[in-house]
Amino acid sequence: MSTREPRTGDAAATPPPPTSTPASGSTPAPSPAPALGLLPTVGGGPAPERADAARNRRKILDAAARIVAEDGPQAVTMNQVAHASGIGVGTVYRRFGDVSQLLWALLDDRERQFQEAYMSGPPPLGPGAPAAERLDAFLDALVDRVRAQREILLAAHSAAPRARYHSGAYRVMHTHMALLIGELRPGSDATLLAHLALASFSPDVMHHLTVEQELSSERLKAGVRELLTLRG
Repeated sequence: MSTREPRTGDAAATPPPPTSTPASGSTPAPSPAPALGLLPTVGGGPAPERADAARNRRKILDAAARIVAEDGPQAVTMNQVAHASGIGVGTVYRRFGDVSQLLWALLDDRERQFQEAYMSGPPPLGPGAPAAERLDAFLDALVDRVRAQREILLAAHSAAPRARYHSGAYRVMHTHMALLIGELRPGSDATLLAHLALASFSPDVMHHLTVEQELSSERLKAGVRELLTLRG
């Protein structure tokens, strides 16, 4: 699929459209490779909803996010989410079908928020700051995002290790980072450097560093920045 690559600071860039969502009658078992393909690209937001439906969706996703943050994705049940959100369990099922689809919707939602922040949000993460400041802000935000969604991302990565690199979300992140690197280092192989830098954020690597090595967010952010300046 060919797309116009967004220019640095171009909030109106047109990335590839998201694929269609799975039918609500699909089996409960997660299917990480297709699900990762659902991760959106900027400009491909969900279809318009009635105000009350949008509020209910927001409450359900926020409740699921709290449960994941406190007890991990394995603790999420439709009944728990209904209780935590104050929404009827029947409505939760009608909106999301099952726990698997709810978790992927949560990951999708967080990816949309992240993309909106670095594509059109306030500087330095969004347009309007020098490339160096934007790159630092992007890397810091990516550390925070991967840590926050680590368990869901790790489950998907373990089941389909290469699916990440074919998702629309990864393509947009890679293009954004390559453009910033190209602006900072004209003549460099920015496309390759962006891939290598993003490899640091692979869910299994981040799991090893944050859980097994017990490294703090601050140390990870400093390490990624230092890595990009080696022999610079």
